[in-house]
Amino acid sequence: MKATKITYYLTTVLLSLLMVFSAYSYLTKPELKEGFQHLGFPDYFRIELALAKLLAAIGLWIPNHFIKDTAYIGLSISFISAAIAHAASGDPLSAVIAPLVIFVLLLASFFSRNKLYASN
Repeated sequence: MKATKITYYLTTVLLSLLMVFSAYSYLTKPELKEGFQHLGFPDYFRIELALAKLLAAIGLWIPNHFIKDTAYIGLSISFISAAIAHAASGDPLSAVIAPLVIFVLLLASFFSRNKLYASN
């Protein structure tokens, strides 16, 4: 039980920090604007995704199952879509694998959370 709680909080904190940093980077770094163009996305999508990641980072901490699950689902779609977009654009394997590694972190957070709630 203690290991599950540590896993949940550690993975959720890391995931939240990554999403806040990612959102900040999307909004402030010109090279990421170019990266979205390279992937074929319009510029407004970069802003939408930044806002969605900020909301998800907050949503992971709100004590409401629907909001948490919505954040997990949205981030899952985002990470899987990012891997597909990088693969379809011919980006290096590292660019394809990176969002999948974060997706594994998300899964660890999700399943440890569910295990904690199931035991209560």
